[in-house]
Amino acid sequence: MAKIFSIHPDNPQSRRIEEIHTELQRGAVMLYPTDTVYAIGCDLNAKSAVERVRQIKQLANDKPLTFLCPSLSNVATYAFVSDVAYRIMKSLIPGPYTFLLPATKLVPRLVQSPKRKTTGIRVPNHIACLALLESLGNPIISTSAHILLDEEDDNWSESPANMTQVELFDRLEPMVDLIIDTGEEPTYKVSTILDLTAEQPVMVRKGLGWEEADAWM
Repeated sequence: MAKIFSIHPDNPQSRRIEEIHTELQRGAVMLYPTDTVYAIGCDLNAKSAVERVRQIKQLANDKPLTFLCPSLSNVATYAFVSDVAYRIMKSLIPGPYTFLLPATKLVPRLVQSPKRKTTGIRVPNHIACLALLESLGNPIISTSAHILLDEEDDNWSESPANMTQVELFDRLEPMVDLIIDTGEEPTYKVSTILDLTAEQPVMVRKGLGWEEADAWM
């Protein structure tokens, strides 16, 4: 059974953040809220946990995983950021944006795109996420939890977009070790994806905040 950690959305309790931090370092996989959708995640550097996330999402190893960083300066540790990319990112983060960037050697191969050597990085506008990132000191994998519910299931009559927090927790509790509960109802509005690997930026997916992103491209 997954452990549930109740966290205040605006003032996360430091003791509980530290407890989650410890569990993630030990290889735990969690369900947690972000500024877009609820996500399945783990410590970027916990290989066994990353492998479990892939198994949960049924992702092949050639499918890259997105991860969260606490700041733009931290992003530069894990990706090569051009002047154009820096200008765009500085204007948009923190926020609901996923940036595709060339990966540095610090990004595990299990996470990045093996052919393009790229990675997806976000800096969320979410207090609990940022508190956990600062405490852990490592990026956190972030892959949408609601996609798990898009498959046809005769035992599940609710549409994912209509699910309450309690229903989401009940549904995914068997798959994870931790559930972070900030009292927020799940949303199903995805991030905007910007490909910043080339000189000319490309909007790969229109999600939350796409109009603001388009104005900077």
